[in-house]
Amino acid sequence: MTNGTAPNFQPTLTGETVLIRPLRADDFEEMYAAAADPLIWEVHPVPNRHERSVFRAFFEQGLATGSAFAICDLTHRAIIGTSRYGGYDRALSEIEIGWTFIAREYWGGATNAEMKRLLIEHAFTFVDCVTFQVGEHNMRSRGAMLKIGGVLRPDILNVNLNGHVVRHVVYEIRKGNA
Repeated sequence: MTNGTAPNFQPTLTGETVLIRPLRADDFEEMYAAAADPLIWEVHPVPNRHERSVFRAFFEQGLATGSAFAICDLTHRAIIGTSRYGGYDRALSEIEIGWTFIAREYWGGATNAEMKRLLIEHAFTFVDCVTFQVGEHNMRSRGAMLKIGGVLRPDILNVNLNGHVVRHVVYEIRKGNA
């Protein structure tokens, strides 16, 4: 294990272009405005997450975890997405980063890499490995994982998403390899 420090699952992290801060209940409307684009979710295992009621459930689940974030454009302080930590395993010294989306206008640039870098660097203060579960057929997210240095594990997981079982692959980034 990296150290004996109690993990902080909701730090505020600041990069060059993004601010990552704890998710708050009053973030819903602004976050939903960023998430309401159906094209964000078209290859996602939950392709109707752009619908208000479906997104509301996702948002509330994030709040309940105590480990979800609002991702903000640092210049405008506008919410552009979310991510969260989950599946912390002290014995294995690993944690998952997931449940992530960012608005399409931020795709293809440095935003996703910077956001993940900040979350990974913070996670490495209390774990040695960060994992990411990605829908098996979500090639866009799988490509993004490779772009940030994710290594595909042999694991295939069956994840229940709103009553539908979806196969997921797992990527990892180990401390020292990031």
